[in-house]
Amino acid sequence: MADVSTTVDLRSRRIGPLAGERIRVLLVEDDPGDAFLVRELLAEADAPFDVEIAQTMREARARFRDVHCILLDLGLPDASGLDGLRQVLQHVAGAAVCVLTGLEDEHLGTAAVAEGAQDYLVKGSVDGAGLARAVRYAVERKRADEQARLLRESEMRQAESARLERGLLPQPLMRDVPAELFNIYRPGRDRALLGGDFFDAIGVDGGRRLHLLIGDVCGHGVDEAPLGVALRVAWRALVLAGVPEDQVLDSLEQVLVAERRTDELFATVAVATVDFDANTARIRLAGHPPPILLSGARAVPCNVDPGLVLGVIPGMSRPAAEVPLGPAGQWSLLMYTDGLIEGMAGPNADPSDRLGVEGLCRVLETPVRAEPRDLPGWLALQAEAHNGGPVSDDIAVLVLTPSPQTA
Repeated sequence: MADVSTTVDLRSRRIGPLAGERIRVLLVEDDPGDAFLVRELLAEADAPFDVEIAQTMREARARFRDVHCILLDLGLPDASGLDGLRQVLQHVAGAAVCVLTGLEDEHLGTAAVAEGAQDYLVKGSVDGAGLARAVRYAVERKRADEQARLLRESEMRQAESARLERGLLPQPLMRDVPAELFNIYRPGRDRALLGGDFFDAIGVDGGRRLHLLIGDVCGHGVDEAPLGVALRVAWRALVLAGVPEDQVLDSLEQVLVAERRTDELFATVAVATVDFDANTARIRLAGHPPPILLSGARAVPCNVDPGLVLGVIPGMSRPAAEVPLGPAGQWSLLMYTDGLIEGMAGPNADPSDRLGVEGLCRVLETPVRAEPRDLPGWLALQAEAHNGGPVSDDIAVLVLTPSPQTA
């Protein structure tokens, strides 16, 4: 299975000034004398600072962008006390904030730090070197805080991704089944979380029959993966409860309609029941690409009514097709999501040049086709090669093949 880690590369997020870059300081101070003194103190320290001055909060808001540190007086005419600090913190995400207080208001400095400021300075009690050092420390402290926040967010996304992975891609129930199931899940490019592709497998009747499921919640967003989990869990419950096969897709559609947040969320699904004694597969589709039967050097799409996508017109019939699997022990059944076949032959290719089911069959009929165990990963690589790079949609692939002892 592909690595679905969502760790954030902190180096890709600029936090604070670069090495050697001058620190941009915005001084928000309505007293011209105090503003002049702060500017002179920084100049006296010969610090690499560029200082701008705003006399009101309204004037400051227009200058918040692209500053590294804000020196904020807590006695502005339009924002006094901690209210001014809260306004700054609400509008500024990446800049450090140091508040300026008078001797009689030093308690406000302590409260400001508790509210989110990096530090506080008492006017008249710090020299140029001390002021420059306080600004540098504040910027570095903000940088460290932001890096810690991003790391926490990354860890939370990793935990959420792992939880969704367990829901979408469970451990198949294959006890006593005379076959092996190989799979892969590969997220599409630029996806922070798993998408809505899901699959499952459950052996019944002492392993003589195997139920297979693969599906894809259509769309790219935060709702697809949880909905995919709901559908996969519902399918497993329906199968284990012995619900008749011709009722399972209707029941899944009821779950989808009840659980989706918007009427624009749909799902394609393929289900198959493999009977190892009869050497057949009974297959139903709900708008999903057909499974492909591999026998010898041939790759043939299963002739199944395509059915209607789940969630468009609830209650539509989706007839089953009985598919002979070929000589005992000499076949493999391939099920997949459309990310495998919708890649383009380069960024400027015509939409008609998608790989498609026929193109996938041609790939499968090449003399260098991988063995069943390696086939899912090999096919994902072939799809990327056809696309000229990673495909935009998620790829899920199942390959069912009889166990060696049954061949």
